Amino acid sequence: MSQRKSYAVGTGLFIVLGFAALAYLATQTSSVANSHQGSSYTVDAQFANIGQLKERAPVKVAGVRVGQVQSIVLEPGKDVADVTLSIDKKYNQIPSDSVATIYTSGLLGDQYVGLQFGGAKTYVADGGHIGLTKSSAPLEELLSKFMGGGGVADAIGGTYSVRADFTNVGTLFVGAPVKMSGVAIGSVAAIKADPVKLDATVTLVIDKKFNQIPDDSSASIFTSGLIGSQYVAIQPGGSPNSLKDGDQLVLTQSAMQLEDLIGKFLVNGSSSGGSNAGGNGSSNTPAGKH
Repeated sequence: MSQRKSYAVGTGLFIVLGFAALAYLATQTSSVANSHQGSSYTVDAQFANIGQLKERAPVKVAGVRVGQVQSIVLEPGKDVADVTLSIDKKYNQIPSDSVATIYTSGLLGDQYVGLQFGGAKTYVADGGHIGLTKSSAPLEELLSKFMGGGGVADAIGGTYSVRADFTNVGTLFVGAPVKMSGVAIGSVAAIKADPVKLDATVTLVIDKKFNQIPDDSSASIFTSGLIGSQYVAIQPGGSPNSLKDGDQLVLTQSAMQLEDLIGKFLVNGSSSGGSNAGGNGSSNTPAGKH
């Protein structure tokens, strides 16, 4: 009888400990563990898609919690979510050009807002606005990024468009990122073949925050990694005048095809080999005469 009681007590303790562990994990992966403490200030950010982001979700910098989501409302008359972030006052030096991104904790965890610092010398003040945001990515977009497509910050503040002509766009697609110094500043809006010039006209939409790009800049089509997706890279020029809406980038570099790369490698290899052979022959001739 005593043995049965000990088994029952052990089983009961095991069940209680199991429920306690589940309750602890639930509080750590939900907003219950994210209650805000201490004085704070609020900043505003707008997202085109918040996914499953909830109020009281954490706000993090470099993985460290610095605040929480205070409120989420739909912008009246717009398909944009207005998210108010409550930040601890001791973290009052967030650059004004920082990027707010919605991430997911682990594979199936809750979502949170991550702040990536910019390089501005001015900071976001109480009641300020974070203009650069990246929304919650749907599964299709995640698969595109896995294939090397990259991500583009949502241009909530508006965009302007410029054109560029390429003799070969390779596998460039609509929606591909436009980058400058490796940072995404826009995306490809359209790709059309010109029946007169017999080349491709690519329309680029660029975030209005990047409105100081010199008008003599060049546009090139590069590939992410070895077999990744292609994107448009803008290399700034030196003109004092900036690109405006509707302008055209005159200097362009088309996508390099694999066959061209192999051909150049073979030509360079054979020519260098031939020159070495010729050099050896010419050097041997005087030796024969002597």
